[in-house]
Amino acid sequence: MNSGEISEAVSLESDIVVIGGGGGLAAGVAAAEGGAKVLLLEKRKTAGGNTALARGLLAAESPVQKRMKIDARREELFKKAMNYSHWKVNPRIIRALVNKSGDTIQWLEEKGVKFEDVPHAYDNQVPRIYHIPEGYGAKLVKVLVKKCEELGVRMLYETAAKRILIDERGGVTGVLALSKDKEIRINAKSVIIATGGYSGNKELLKRYCPYSTEDVHLYGLPNTGDGLVMATEIGAATEGLGMLHIIGPFFVGSIYINVVAVESNTIWVNRRGKRFIDEAALLPAETANALNRQPDKISYTLFDEKIKRSFMEEGLIKGVHRSFPSGTKMTELDENLRKEAREGKGKISDSWGEIAKWMGADLKTLKNTIQEYNTYCDRGYDDMFYKDRRYLQPLRTPPYYALKCHQAFHGTLGGIKINHHMEVLNNEDNPIPGLYAAGSDTAGWEGDTYCYILSGTAFAFAINSGRIAGENAAKYASRT
Repeated sequence: MNSGEISEAVSLESDIVVIGGGGGLAAGVAAAEGGAKVLLLEKRKTAGGNTALARGLLAAESPVQKRMKIDARREELFKKAMNYSHWKVNPRIIRALVNKSGDTIQWLEEKGVKFEDVPHAYDNQVPRIYHIPEGYGAKLVKVLVKKCEELGVRMLYETAAKRILIDERGGVTGVLALSKDKEIRINAKSVIIATGGYSGNKELLKRYCPYSTEDVHLYGLPNTGDGLVMATEIGAATEGLGMLHIIGPFFVGSIYINVVAVESNTIWVNRRGKRFIDEAALLPAETANALNRQPDKISYTLFDEKIKRSFMEEGLIKGVHRSFPSGTKMTELDENLRKEAREGKGKISDSWGEIAKWMGADLKTLKNTIQEYNTYCDRGYDDMFYKDRRYLQPLRTPPYYALKCHQAFHGTLGGIKINHHMEVLNNEDNPIPGLYAAGSDTAGWEGDTYCYILSGTAFAFAINSGRIAGENAAKYASRT
């Protein structure tokens, strides 16, 4: 029996319990391949979590790269990750991720996952490492679910883990779960936590994330931090709490408008009407850092009719991935802008005065910003932030457009402290016997700013850490 409702029994037996059916699917498959009897709990009706929403995953020295003659060496990725984080991450965890990553691509291919492309995700600072599976994360999840079923992994949906059970020595003995108001005790030798962080838990966000506001927009599933809470209840140490996988500025509405809002030939101003960044800055986590410093973490993207027409007739300059690549002609932009303006998310006017009033900004300040920027455009040199002159386009042709943008985030980063075996550690840095964790529940693999240069790290870590946790949990269970 692999899925569906449980029987009348209030007690179940398993070698390993995996909590979470996103990256936890990789853990379940790996543990079952290691000979363990596995039971997977998923509190939602279907598996996948944020893993199903992911696009591509990082890997080095993969069979796909070798077939495409891409030279992506593990040591280069390791050094890039460590240098970007200023060595704030655990080097052994990064080494484990990078060293496993290429083999995991082969592991996925053997199960039926096909990889369509390995492009440069954001720039050319690193080799092509961004592996895009056919059908993205959603199809990859389906492959892993099918493999779980083939391997006899019992999957209980709409079943939430409530407590990790331990013995008098602090070792794991199982999980207490709840399914449709029925309490279930699952006796097990090992437990793997893969619940995806606490992005949907406002209390935990307020407690741990000083720059989280009521306005911050979650661009992912609202995971509630169950794994973090259960782990700390039995003595797990924490690390890196309060970090978000942030992106910004982000327009909450039409994806069509969201793409335009971060184009390099627009101006970004804060609530006071002042520029705060080089709008051609490339990485969304770094631009989000700049937005964090602004009042209420709100910004406005400004452009004029001439720039709008260029989007429609000539196409995007920067673009976003393969959905809206550079050169995409935004032919439906006009109707989308008017729709968002009617809903109060944007403003269209011939008057900067009306736009300033809508923003709540001082008109003189806003006008000075526009005048100063137009002067930079005329001279071909941005005295303020040294923006690339290719993107300097003045705002002089009414009507003018303003889009309100927010801080947004994919999920949380940091939480349960682990080692490179994905063992959960206590406050003395000793492993809690039988307890493992993977994915966004954990810490030590990402610094205080998500490294978009190594795009696909979060997806890759979910799958690779899940796989490592599953393999090690199976070995542990076989010894006890």
